[in-house]
Amino acid sequence: MRLAILKERRAGEARVAATPETVKKLTGLGLEVVIESGAGAGARISDDEYKAAGAAIADASATVLRDADIVLKVRPPDAHEIAAMKSGAILVALLAPYTEKDTIAALAAHGVNAFAMEFIPRISRAQSMDVLSSQANLAGYKAVIDAAAQFGRAFPMMMTAAGTIAPARAFIMGVGVAGLQAIATARRLGAIVSATDVRPATKEQVESLGASFVAVIDDEFKQAETAAGYAKPMSAEYQAKQAALVAEHIKKQDIVITTALIPGRKAPVLVTEEMVATMKPGSVIVDLAAEQGGNCPLTRADEVVEAHGVTIMGYTNLPSRLAVDSSSLYARNLFNFVSLIVDKKTGALALNWDDEIVKGAGLTRDGQIVHPALKG
Repeated sequence: MRLAILKERRAGEARVAATPETVKKLTGLGLEVVIESGAGAGARISDDEYKAAGAAIADASATVLRDADIVLKVRPPDAHEIAAMKSGAILVALLAPYTEKDTIAALAAHGVNAFAMEFIPRISRAQSMDVLSSQANLAGYKAVIDAAAQFGRAFPMMMTAAGTIAPARAFIMGVGVAGLQAIATARRLGAIVSATDVRPATKEQVESLGASFVAVIDDEFKQAETAAGYAKPMSAEYQAKQAALVAEHIKKQDIVITTALIPGRKAPVLVTEEMVATMKPGSVIVDLAAEQGGNCPLTRADEVVEAHGVTIMGYTNLPSRLAVDSSSLYARNLFNFVSLIVDKKTGALALNWDDEIVKGAGLTRDGQIVHPALKG
């Protein structure tokens, strides 16, 4: 079977769906790997490195896609790429199913069996395929590094003969994978770190990393998490109390990093313009929800803007700003998924649609959109 790797054409996307390490593993499964020339340039991988790992190099995407049984990408394919795929081919990528509905419909119409890495079930058996975690971890790290580069002061406390420099204060809003890495990174840089989240279980995680937890801790907060670990909707009264606490806390912060995202919906507002206006001049906000409208209404996607003396950074693809490492992790996530659907002895396709992981990630099958979240 032939497996194709394409060069990413979306603006600002430097990642690639395979590395020499995973090419060796893919060929070890008995797959013929064909890579579009220059696909790894953004991740500092040359065509020669791919060749040495066992891949063939082709000059055009149409050539790469011709007769490809499996196609691996980072971002959704464009119309030309879809047209070049053969009916029955398998596509595995970050497909942004909630926003790329026309693309998903086109894939179904063309007979491509598409799998979205975002929809990989978060179960223990699929941890090695969890692209949301692998990429969010790097995004949280990069958010702090970008903030430190923009901030006009040092992060750690420094005691010098000329006097003492006070440490920066960083506030992380949302304690998922990105938030936890942001806390750890800001702490390593020497900042005084605080964090908030609506899930009670995160309090212990925050404190274990040496940060302080900011929340109105009452009976409603203690019951604010489902059995599956997700946040429950909070009452208007609780939200008002929490907003007042956060507003007072933000006044004292130098760095604010927001990470709240809800799949398929506009990002919730966490930092209002009124809050921004109370922050110290020179403070920095890094909004990791910029692609979905932002956690701050002043955020502009893929722009760095200043409002009320505060710099607001709205990069929409932070993992791509660390393309070498993010590609390495993403490529391993993809290999682990491919190894699930390919027979390791024969190298033939062994796609089991009853498998929980396959069913969870599957968007299109035999010309139809099959994922429950996208049907109807």
